[in-house]
Amino acid sequence: MAVKKSSKFEYEPSKWVPFRDKAVIDRVRRIKRADMAKHPNPDYRIRIVPDEDIAIIWIADMFHRIKTASDEGRRVVLILPNPARTYRKVAYLINKFRVDCRNLYTFCMDEYADEHGNIAPENYPQGFLRATKTYLYAEIDRALRPPEDHIVGFTNKNIAHYGKMIEDVGGADACYSGPGWTGHLAFIEPDAPEFAGSLEAWKKMGARVVTLSPFTIAQNSLHGSFGMCGDLAFVPPKAATIGPAEVIAAKNRMDFHRLKTAGTNVSWQRMVTRLCLHGPVTPKLPTSLLQLLPTDVYVSESSAQDIEPVWDMEY
Repeated sequence: MAVKKSSKFEYEPSKWVPFRDKAVIDRVRRIKRADMAKHPNPDYRIRIVPDEDIAIIWIADMFHRIKTASDEGRRVVLILPNPARTYRKVAYLINKFRVDCRNLYTFCMDEYADEHGNIAPENYPQGFLRATKTYLYAEIDRALRPPEDHIVGFTNKNIAHYGKMIEDVGGADACYSGPGWTGHLAFIEPDAPEFAGSLEAWKKMGARVVTLSPFTIAQNSLHGSFGMCGDLAFVPPKAATIGPAEVIAAKNRMDFHRLKTAGTNVSWQRMVTRLCLHGPVTPKLPTSLLQLLPTDVYVSESSAQDIEPVWDMEY
């Protein structure tokens, strides 16, 4: 059957989409894998690596920083996200090589909160501090562990001075991150009213409780800790998070782009990776901030894959 010719179908992105510049979106959507690592800032180092290498690189960096600091008798301060299994492997290396972690400090980069802004307690099963203590602290042999109060997460009492707490122990030696569906870094959301302001004002904003984007709630409803079932009501509506100021203040930054859906080739990150790496630096794409800073960016082959329709696939 012949397909009838018609006028071109044009439309604007949904009003719910935080970054809506069609010209930029169209441009970055066409970025090929071969061009992904090209960037005008030589200190913004993009590398494309096999999917399985991303975790190895992260584990190696964390362990290297912890062991080197231990060998030199100095503190090491890390701002950490929450990927649970990775921390078990770091703990394994610490135990294997008998690394004294008395001078290790970790700070969670975010934590869930309720609709009133009350931050989840440490015993919240899906909590990030709980995961860090379960999969890193508790996995380190008792003789090698840091004092438990060196493993820091957000509370209602400390959020107002969370950035100062990091400064007081010498500042973060490394901040590890990866973009969310909205391009968020930690839970610095592009459409959160708590982070509204010009780029220069936004860069100075510190830790706070924010309203989570509906896209972030949808993303996290697919996480294993929430049953991987799309249960939107299970994901808390707000979160505590570091701000751009804490990201900028870190001595080193590593950004990882490798998320897929349950090990398949389906990835919501393939597009937002392009926006954050090659779009404008704007609060509407929080991870784009890293383009201005010395940062090591690791993009998996699956995330770097060209974007094109796959007509014989559905959801």
